[in-house]
Amino acid sequence: MNAFLLKANQWLNKNMFFVVLMAIMLGFNVALENSPFLSALATGLFAYMTFISALQTTFKDFFDILKKPLIPLWILFLIHGIAPLIAWGVGIWMYPDNFYMRVGLMIGSAIPIAVTSIMWTTIAKGDIALALVTVTLDTLLIPVLMPVFFKSVLGTSIAIDYGNMVLRLLLMVTIPSVLGMMVNELTKGRLENFSHSVGGVTSKLATFIVIVINSALVLPQIHWDFAAFKMMIIVLGLVSLNYFIGFLGSYCLKDRNQQVVSAMIFNVGMRNTSFGSVLAIAYFPPAVAFPIILTLLYQHPIAAIVTQLFADQNSK
Repeated sequence: MNAFLLKANQWLNKNMFFVVLMAIMLGFNVALENSPFLSALATGLFAYMTFISALQTTFKDFFDILKKPLIPLWILFLIHGIAPLIAWGVGIWMYPDNFYMRVGLMIGSAIPIAVTSIMWTTIAKGDIALALVTVTLDTLLIPVLMPVFFKSVLGTSIAIDYGNMVLRLLLMVTIPSVLGMMVNELTKGRLENFSHSVGGVTSKLATFIVIVINSALVLPQIHWDFAAFKMMIIVLGLVSLNYFIGFLGSYCLKDRNQQVVSAMIFNVGMRNTSFGSVLAIAYFPPAVAFPIILTLLYQHPIAAIVTQLFADQNSK
């Protein structure tokens, strides 16, 4: 049974692009309404995915990254500095007369790292400890970064419940990360095989369910017309560019290797669209939320393509 699950997990790793597409298509055909239950379910599934990933690293790996914080800080600069600046420039070019569309594009590039970037880093055999540290630092810094961002860029302060956001991210990232590394230490790594078999398959199932839920919640908010298709093309370009920024940014590192490159690509490329869409809908007109909602459609398919590129490279 364990051998079967190990092979099943390997198959899923190689075919995540099709798994993601199936989840999106299923989500578009399932009627769901946002509710506290769905929110709690998504949080729990995210926490489980993080826990399984953390089983493959140790506290030593984690603190080795913290001792050299320049890499995660460089990743955060790319996310909250370079990417939003590029998005704002594209917004001025494509929407010179639509301020809210420009704001939506920029917010979509400036919001926190997606928790699922840890899972994709794991699939691509990247530096899991670096991904965990970066997401954790982003969780702690975002209550400071976002108010400064809105004040400096938009010239206004926005009252956001950062306490609730940080609590949720702690539940999805920090706590399951600590528990996973603790279990790994206590079992002396004996459960690492579990993370590649039972844990690997079930974490992919968790990812599938999360994408179905998010896709089902996104569909009612999309009005298909020419403006929507134009925005879809622009957002596709920006999301792809975010992944490429992570790749290019890795060339600035002294100790550049494939594991670090993988972590940077997914950390810089993926955004917490749930937080972004809630933020946009709560404090801005619907036009601001539209590009952020579209971002969800592209992140996982592109991540699956990047993972396949890494797999093809490793097989050569």
